[in-house]
Amino acid sequence: MTALHGAAAVTGAAGGIGRALALELAGRGCDLALADRDEAGLASVAAELASRGRKVTTHRLDVSDPPAIAQFADAATAAHPSLNIVINNAGVALFGGFHEIDQAEMEWLFNINFWGVVHGTRAFLPHLSRQREAHIVNLSSIFGIIAPPGQSAYAAAKFAVRGFSESLRHELAMANSPVKLSVVHPGGVATAIARNARAGHGMTDNARRVQAIERFERLAKTSPRDAALRIIAGIERNEPRILIGGDARFMDLLQRFMPGTYWKVMAKRLEKAAAKDA
Repeated sequence: MTALHGAAAVTGAAGGIGRALALELAGRGCDLALADRDEAGLASVAAELASRGRKVTTHRLDVSDPPAIAQFADAATAAHPSLNIVINNAGVALFGGFHEIDQAEMEWLFNINFWGVVHGTRAFLPHLSRQREAHIVNLSSIFGIIAPPGQSAYAAAKFAVRGFSESLRHELAMANSPVKLSVVHPGGVATAIARNARAGHGMTDNARRVQAIERFERLAKTSPRDAALRIIAGIERNEPRILIGGDARFMDLLQRFMPGTYWKVMAKRLEKAAAKDA
């Protein structure tokens, strides 16, 4: 069980799940090092936390920049010597089939969604290893368990986060490290990730992009706060895998029973949901 009375570093903290995590962790006695590219959003979160009596530092960070991540880790641990939780939460989305996205777009997504997690873990791990107890939380997705059409880049990166995290967790356990690790697989969470998503250069049908955003927002039933509460509970219980939402739990079970053909079932469910909402 990881204590929540030290300090936590959270990337992607200006909005969505990251912002909700900042608010909930502060309420549980954590000081915070909050990072995001959105400086105005960070300032807004910090202002909201000002009355909580916690020490909060904000750091402009592009997680696709490895030297910047190293600088963030140095600054965060200097400001918060008791820092013992790192949450690699920052992420982006990309619309389009594989034939509609080019290599540069795929690498852009990987540099944030996968390499950002790896570099963030590497930068903080030496400090965390010196704590009495510590925890790393890496955000994957339900698309790190199932892989829908039109999500080749996103699913590949999130599967990679899952594989990296599970292997590292086993290494840490074998070494009797004080550092625990959880990988998180959210289903639909009501954030702005779909609205902020890029479209592949070959995706010229804007109506299809709008439809995808509307479908996501219609199906995203979990609030960021509920997602944050589930993650915090997972940290407290040292859960290796944290599934968020009934949709994530269903899809996880479905792919276990139908590992090669689950999408046939999912496609029918989505068609029914679309018809119901029409």
